Parts: sequence; C-alpha cells; structure tokens
Amino acid sequence: MKKIRGQLNAVEASIADDDDCSKVLMTLAACRGALKALLVEILEGHIRFHVVDPDQRPDSKRARATAELIDVLRAYLR
Repeated sequence: MKKIRGQLNAVEASIADDDDCSKVLMTLAACRGALKALLVEILEGHIRFHVVDPDQRPDSKRARATAELIDVLRAYLR
C-alpha cells in the first residue's frame, strides 16, 4: 500500500510539475503493476479463507482445483 501510495503521489507531483508525458505514463504503469500484485494477494487470501485452503487437504480434488485457480489468477494478472 505504501508503495502504491508513493507512486500515486509521484504521478500527482509529475502532473503538477508539468513533467514529460512519458514520465507520467511510466509511473502510471508502475502503479498498475503494484495494484495488480495487491489484487492477486487479496484474491488468493480470499480464496484460501472463504472457499478452500488447498494446504488443508492437498490431495483432494477441491484443493487441487483451488491451487490451479490461484495459479491461473497469478498468471493472468501479471
């Protein structure tokens, strides 16, 4: 959260300073990456806590399916 907040503050400062658009765009891209990483962490925690924790019974079908879902989310949101 602090990293994202810092990046957003940098975007705001760049815009206020009338910096080059490419600098603003690069910082926005970094913000987007940090937000996606946070999203993956929160989604994974939600799945593990509210749906199925694949570490509880790792050999069950549900646990394998849950682990696969988490892997897909991580790959898709990178």
